[in-house]
Amino acid sequence: MVESYTRWIIRWKYLVVLLTLAITFAAAFGGKFLSFSNDYRMFFGEDNPELLAFEKMQKVFNKNDNIMFVVTPKSGSVFSNDTLKAIQELTEKAWQIPYSTRVDSITNYQHTTAEEDDLVVDDLVPTPDDDGPLQLNDEDLLRIQAIAISEPTLVNRLISPDSKYTGVNVTVQLPGEKLTEVPEAVAKARAIREEMLKKYPQLEIRLVGLAMMNNAFPEASLNDVKQLYPLALGFIILTLFVLLRGLSGTIATFIMIILSIMTAMGIAGWIGIRLSPPVMSAPIMILTMAIADAVHLLVTMRHELAIGLDKNKSIIESMRINFRPIFVTSLTTVLGFLSLNFSDAPPFHDLGNIAAIGVAFAFVYSITFLPAVVAILPATGRKEVAGKQMMSRFAEFVIRYQKPLLIGNTLGVLVLAAFVPLNELNDKFVEYFDETIEFRRDSDYAAENLTGVYYIDFALEAQEPGGISDPAYLAAVQKFVQYLRTEPQVKHVQAISDTFKRLNKNMHGDDPAWYRLPEERNLAAQYLLLYEMSLPYGLDLNNQINLDKSATRIAVTLDTLSSNEVIAFDDDAKRWLRENTPELKVYSSGPTIMFAHLGMRNIHSMLTGTLVALIFISATLILFLGSFKYGFISLLPNLTPALAAFGLWGITVGQVGIGLSIVTGMTLGIVVDDTVHFLSKYLRARREKGLGAEDAVRYAFNSVGIALVVTSVVLIAGFMILAQSHFYLNSSMGLLTSIVIALALFIDLTFLPPLLMKFSSYSKEKQHA
Repeated sequence: MVESYTRWIIRWKYLVVLLTLAITFAAAFGGKFLSFSNDYRMFFGEDNPELLAFEKMQKVFNKNDNIMFVVTPKSGSVFSNDTLKAIQELTEKAWQIPYSTRVDSITNYQHTTAEEDDLVVDDLVPTPDDDGPLQLNDEDLLRIQAIAISEPTLVNRLISPDSKYTGVNVTVQLPGEKLTEVPEAVAKARAIREEMLKKYPQLEIRLVGLAMMNNAFPEASLNDVKQLYPLALGFIILTLFVLLRGLSGTIATFIMIILSIMTAMGIAGWIGIRLSPPVMSAPIMILTMAIADAVHLLVTMRHELAIGLDKNKSIIESMRINFRPIFVTSLTTVLGFLSLNFSDAPPFHDLGNIAAIGVAFAFVYSITFLPAVVAILPATGRKEVAGKQMMSRFAEFVIRYQKPLLIGNTLGVLVLAAFVPLNELNDKFVEYFDETIEFRRDSDYAAENLTGVYYIDFALEAQEPGGISDPAYLAAVQKFVQYLRTEPQVKHVQAISDTFKRLNKNMHGDDPAWYRLPEERNLAAQYLLLYEMSLPYGLDLNNQINLDKSATRIAVTLDTLSSNEVIAFDDDAKRWLRENTPELKVYSSGPTIMFAHLGMRNIHSMLTGTLVALIFISATLILFLGSFKYGFISLLPNLTPALAAFGLWGITVGQVGIGLSIVTGMTLGIVVDDTVHFLSKYLRARREKGLGAEDAVRYAFNSVGIALVVTSVVLIAGFMILAQSHFYLNSSMGLLTSIVIALALFIDLTFLPPLLMKFSSYSKEKQHA
């Protein structure tokens, strides 16, 4: 049947090529609908509990997506006339940023003082009437500095304790309706920075914040496209040409790969998939996976040419031998990629689906387009593929030392598996970007010198509208704030209780002895109303209290923490609240919490996905091999590479995150390829040729050994190129996947053959044949 089909392909080769191109370009037309997602929320499913809590808080309080200008005067002090004037100007210009709703800085901080019986609310740094230069004397500058670095609302948030660094924080309310919102806001912020740097060369200005992180996602993706894609294509073409020793096969494979990628990405556009950093690794994955099909067909064809068959007969024989194994390996690879749909992060669903589509079409093109093109192109050379004699010698080595290899591999895997528990969940979402990305460098600078970029919001609900003025409620809030400020991980706490204490002091003649919470509810409510009425536009308290004043938001800024540390901090804080303020209803949220929980959720969900993939892949192998025994034997070399790789990772790195949680399920379908091809040749020798176990191993090595090495080298190269990504989820995934594939090749060549010889019975196999 396969022979007849291949003859038909060869006969109608030009028609097959034209139809393939027509299908590809029809699919690829969907690429015009592809666009980059620039919202960190893309990593969370609609029913993610942390996302739901975050959206709930944003509905109750104002959104707090932001862009922060981190300003460093080269003079070493923020509190000079020139620098404060620059901060005033930057604060004013920041309102020009699209979607900005609030701008906070030390210069427009609403400082309160008492003037007889009146409450005076004004900018901490006065603005000159003629908008000219500031002319504050030394006494005024020292007074402003003393207020700023002693005010809990400002210090470690908008001013560093040593007065060397300051920030201008812009709150942006992105509607989420257009993909251009984030780039527009970021572009304006960068333009303002450049304008300020030209006017004030004595300043350094960096940009951080959630909007900047959103913009970093497509920027990291585009960097990968520009740098990694050409590198991957060039390296793999060179590798194929060297290993296959033929220009025709290299050209045919290259075209087939491009068609597979175009088809997959085009279909992604048709079905509405958004591009993200994980998705941008799909073309490199398709590229590497598509090569495997082509190499097996071309290596066998070159073998048949070398023993004297003409080109068309060589193509037919290669298709006859490889059709079923290629189909099975493509199917198992597709199943492995589809297991990514169990991930808690939607971008990994998209990655898995696009890669699965690409692999499926790579199989279709390898049995249609590839033989047709090879039939058209001249057969360039009739030499065997490089390394044939070396593989024969290696087969003899494996047969001779089968027992030590069996024992050694078993012990090696067990030893490495013992180190798997050394891996700890340690995602830090800002560190998803490497230091070549401006956002990462600026965020590290801000965290080191001014304020953290990780924060958690706690919503503390009172019993009734207006309840936040209740002295008992305020006392509970104050206790929690005091607890938070004793925690070593906390850099800053913004709480309404500090405002109430300051107002109480102001309304008692600025007497420091009255810097405490009001003792009467009506008094506290009056202070708050008076203060709110005095605040200018854009500096209200809606970022801290809700409309009916029944809840407050406490914003906690943290040091750079790992996922486990963030979860532990959040759990400890909630436990403290339950034990010390049981009357308060509390929930927490924020991107830091969301990303911290995502890693653990993804690990749990991918365990299910890997198990499902394993069941389907095992059933596929048992049906293909026609033997439950060989299906079971095949599981050992397929499961042990990932186990050993994670053990090796535990020894050398010890940190895992969301990017690595998908590796086992994804690679399960990939590493099966080598096992299937080796087993298919081994069983063909046993059943069709009646060979004994050792001779069947020799036959398998001679028939498919080089192809296994070639495909594995190319796969390792492809994923190692992915490991150079500027996006950590991709780079760590690429590196660990390369390790898994390398170990899988080693195990398939040194462990599987001894295993087969150990469990095979020559007489039973001959009888079966």
